[in-house]
Amino acid sequence: MKKLYPPELVPSPLEVLRKAGYSPFTDPKTGHESFVVRLTSGYYPRFHLYLEQEQGQHVFSLHLDQKKASYKGTAMHAGEYDGPKVEKEMARIDGWVKALARGETQAAPERSRSDESPQPEPSAPSTKQNNPFGGIFG
Repeated sequence: MKKLYPPELVPSPLEVLRKAGYSPFTDPKTGHESFVVRLTSGYYPRFHLYLEQEQGQHVFSLHLDQKKASYKGTAMHAGEYDGPKVEKEMARIDGWVKALARGETQAAPERSRSDESPQPEPSAPSTKQNNPFGGIFG
């Protein structure tokens, strides 16, 4: 999914992406620079965004990488380039664009857990209620 912004609205695309939680990523095979935000503690799934210039405008090109490439010698992976998850994430980024344009630095929408991949069930609560480390050290 692509979204174009005039430079007047987005003077600093990097600031928008940092506020939205994106980290710089350089593909070790191609050297292409992009930005990612992971949805779990694992490498995938993750939102993956390329920042480009097109006709004097900033282009935010977003997709959702579901998993690593599964065929040897190819860069293809299970990715979603449109659909509700990608649309919601683009709307969240757009919220940061608008918040920063208004001079706000903390009032942008956050990604909800329902937009992410299913999370494992939390472990049973510790029986050691008074331990500040939650029972990690015995």
